[in-house]
Amino acid sequence: MPGPDETQLEIAALGAALKVERRRQGLSVKELSARSGVSFGLISELERGKGNPSFSSLHRLARALEVALPQLLSRLGGDGMVVRADERHHLPETPGADAPPVRELLSPRMQSNLQVIRSTLPVGFTNEGRPFRHLGTESVLVERGRLRVVHGEREVELGPGDAMTYGCSTPHWWANAHDDVTVVLGSVTPLET
Repeated sequence: MPGPDETQLEIAALGAALKVERRRQGLSVKELSARSGVSFGLISELERGKGNPSFSSLHRLARALEVALPQLLSRLGGDGMVVRADERHHLPETPGADAPPVRELLSPRMQSNLQVIRSTLPVGFTNEGRPFRHLGTESVLVERGRLRVVHGEREVELGPGDAMTYGCSTPHWWANAHDDVTVVLGSVTPLET
């Protein structure tokens, strides 16, 4: 059974597939709403990777797009090898963050156990009050700016080109330690080292 993070990723993938197909057909959200009978708000929310759409709503959207629902769902993985810059999936925002980061998935969705994520952290970002803790191993590389990483009792500040790898079952959090945005490339696998 998928966990809450995995479920949100799947909903975000479904929303992205819906948005790609809607745009491919040249439809606005309003036009798709009128055609499908699904509310504008639900479609908009789904395309932003949020919500919990019913099967009935998904079926109506697929019919309005003249695409079989299994065909729409099969697009969750995309190409399988290539992720174009304008097709990156945006991961859900960090709940409760005053300055939420922009997190883009660079690896194809649902294709492997490896996720590669580009995070753009605004000035003042910290998730100290909500540290992460999950299974897996994470490796991060600072592309630009400075990143403060706290992993358990250890605190490290990374600059451009610096990298760090750690087990994710230990509580860990990040903070932008720079007076401008910080950009971090990260890879996560569910295997713990």
